[in-house]
Amino acid sequence: MADEKEIVEVPKKFEKIVDEISKMSVLDLSELVKVLENKFGVSAQAPMMAMPTAVVAEAVEEKSSYDVVLTAPGAKKIEVIKVVRDLTQKGLKESKDLVDASEKEPQVVKEGAKKEEAEEIKKKFEAAGAKVELK
Repeated sequence: MADEKEIVEVPKKFEKIVDEISKMSVLDLSELVKVLENKFGVSAQAPMMAMPTAVVAEAVEEKSSYDVVLTAPGAKKIEVIKVVRDLTQKGLKESKDLVDASEKEPQVVKEGAKKEEAEEIKKKFEAAGAKVELK
């Protein structure tokens, strides 16, 4: 049963040490453990268990800066190009090239934006019909 301790036979080479330890008081045993830990650089404490992932997720601080990534331009491509031009101060051709490239793979429009700014940019793109992610 769970409460019963497994009886382990003491090997002959350890009988003398085990006999000496069994005669010690609890305080002496505690001191002996500390001496052995220091001597051999080990710890008698059980290792800590890993924290559940939900707790770890709560402990991580919220990001302070985000990259705004254009994942798909949507049906109103011209509107999306206008938003890109306004945000990036790029020319018409560069803005169009960025929007066209986003059809093949996601394109970073703005790097290191603060949360509020990133949310505003996302709203502008979504109003123009584009799909955007904050990373």
